[in-house]
Amino acid sequence: VQQLVESGGGSVQAGGSLRLSCAASEFTDHLWCMAWFRQAPGKEREGVAAIGSDGSSSVADSVKGRFTISKDTAKNTLYLQMDSLEPDDSAMYYCAADRFGWATSQHCLTYKGYDYWGQGTQVTVSS
Repeated sequence: VQQLVESGGGSVQAGGSLRLSCAASEFTDHLWCMAWFRQAPGKEREGVAAIGSDGSSSVADSVKGRFTISKDTAKNTLYLQMDSLEPDDSAMYYCAADRFGWATSQHCLTYKGYDYWGQGTQVTVSS
């Protein structure tokens, strides 16, 4: 069973940076969608960034130009580099994975029915 463990969250001031990591217990080849989601109190969970089968990535409009998703297949690890953080970025961040076969990064970003989720890592940005 695939297990995902996130790390790297914390508290930073606005304008700062954090790098989240998501370690997968099993190998995730190009047939897997992998994505980062976030959920703030009282809000719905939203897709932040995702990597599709062709290795391309998609990010939400709200984080475009500030967040970058990447994957190290050899280490079975997904990353989210977050720069120029804003107070509205404060949320619990979750890693998600599912083996779709072929899927675009945009599909991976908007899909909500992932089979595997991490436990989450908290990000708090103060103004």
